[in-house]
Amino acid sequence: MTIVSKKMQRIPSSPTAAMSDRARALKEKGQDVIRLSSGESDFDVEEFVEQAAIDAIKAHKTRPSAVAGSPDVRKAVQLKFKRDNGLDYDLDEIIVSNGGKQILYSALFATVDPGDEVIIPAPYWVSYPHMVTLADGEPVFVACDHNANFKLRPEQLEEAITPKTKWMILNTPSNPSGAVYTKAELEGIAEVLRRHPHVWVMCDDIYEHLIYDGAEHHCLAAVAPDLKDRIVTMNGMSKGFAMSGWRVGFAGAPKELVKAMVRLHSHSAMSMNVVSQEATAAGLNGDQSFLKRNAEDFRKRRDIVVAALDRCPGIHCHKPDGAFYVYPNIAGCIGKTAPSGKPIETDEDFVRELLDTEGVAVVHGGAFGLSPYFRVSYASALPELEEACRRIERFCTALK
Repeated sequence: MTIVSKKMQRIPSSPTAAMSDRARALKEKGQDVIRLSSGESDFDVEEFVEQAAIDAIKAHKTRPSAVAGSPDVRKAVQLKFKRDNGLDYDLDEIIVSNGGKQILYSALFATVDPGDEVIIPAPYWVSYPHMVTLADGEPVFVACDHNANFKLRPEQLEEAITPKTKWMILNTPSNPSGAVYTKAELEGIAEVLRRHPHVWVMCDDIYEHLIYDGAEHHCLAAVAPDLKDRIVTMNGMSKGFAMSGWRVGFAGAPKELVKAMVRLHSHSAMSMNVVSQEATAAGLNGDQSFLKRNAEDFRKRRDIVVAALDRCPGIHCHKPDGAFYVYPNIAGCIGKTAPSGKPIETDEDFVRELLDTEGVAVVHGGAFGLSPYFRVSYASALPELEEACRRIERFCTALK
């Protein structure tokens, strides 16, 4: 007999974390491994942000804040939403948390009843469906492959909605595909949502500042302000600000939902640590010019990685407009045999053999709900990316 609940028995460990752990273990054994499996920027945190944290420690700011976050950090978030997104939120419509993941999970946990459905376009971030399951909901997947630029079409959303639908999740720019929804595409989705007033929208905008080639980031709540009272706009400091280890997420949402999330946090994680809150306020209020500088660096890496992967036999690599991932299609590699003699029947077979043979850690498309693909994070130094691409090309060329 196990003490673990049936619900938890249905939840696997994160595939991205599992691949990173496997790569780390091989590296500890002396194997030359390049890890392109983690969604963490390699940029350093800006000095003025770090200094704010140091100042907070020196000032002995160690007491817990209000559960929703200190007034200073919520005011900074309020200003950010107005400045960057044209969104007006009162302070009691804003919550900060221990990472964006906690925002998403708490909103689902606070609203989903058993049997409620949550529409998730695929490919999706690996944690979305498991958060829904933990909240006793039912994930409903809608496939959006590279022929649709990995984006949900209005007619697909219309077909997926049922009387049981509670939420849809919208991630732009997207992890893992890097897809960025245009204003017109969001307007099409909004038109469907107007016909279904029982459906709420979880907007995950965490990659907002990583946009390329003239693409623009648009918040659904700004595109369709009449729907704002059933939209959660989530963001955070992990990606654009390179603060993944600081665990900072924040959201603007209707007051009733924020109150419920605060009540949930008061019985679980309480408030996020105050030092990270001070750093967040400094980051959001300070000079934002580095965001464009970093994005331009990522764009250069993206172009090199896309061109290199497109040269690999059996791979087609779509060029994304945002985030720091590419999501190549490997249909041309399926059915072949690896140098080890093992057959490549799935994208999971592909990434396992790639790691064992060439020491390159990536994540298989099945983890994101759409095969046959794999995800490459290009949030690594350029020499490392170039070497990894050479190894991937060598591996693909050796497939028989």
